[in-house]
Amino acid sequence: MSAAAHIPVASSGSFLITPNVGLMIWTLVVFLISFFVLRKWVFPAIAGVLDSRAKRINDSIDAAEHTREEADQLLADYRERLKEARGQADEIIARARTAADAHERNAAEEAKVKRDQQLEQTRRDIEAETRRAIQEIRKEVADLTVTATEKVTRKTLTDDDQRRLIEDAMSELDFSALGTAEGRNN
Repeated sequence: MSAAAHIPVASSGSFLITPNVGLMIWTLVVFLISFFVLRKWVFPAIAGVLDSRAKRINDSIDAAEHTREEADQLLADYRERLKEARGQADEIIARARTAADAHERNAAEEAKVKRDQQLEQTRRDIEAETRRAIQEIRKEVADLTVTATEKVTRKTLTDDDQRRLIEDAMSELDFSALGTAEGRNN
């Protein structure tokens, strides 16, 4: 007969259900040895890994918080600098406008002064030219008077005669009309 034949059929499934004290003691001994080994070497190693991981996570959280605080501070600094830059830009624009207005006023005043100077110079030139023209007209009238007198009298006049005739002719001419025209040009 075979070895399997010696085991009774009724007891083949019951060894798992029926408590065996020897098996229980050996199971307890193996459990305690395993627990001791786990507690002595494995649990501390696992706890160390978990503690170091928790420390790394906490350090990462602290670093992230610190980075966020720095970013908030940088943002606040940036906003403050931006506000200052806008204020400076507004101030520069205001100064530029003031300078442009002042430059415009100065240019207008200079243009007015220059125009007035040119007008005054033109008036002086007109007066001088009018005086010169009157002198030329007087000279021409005198020459014409002498020539006309010579032709009428058919003789040559002396210098005294010429001077007397010129003065007479000049006194008869009306130069006041030329003087009024000169006054209108001013």
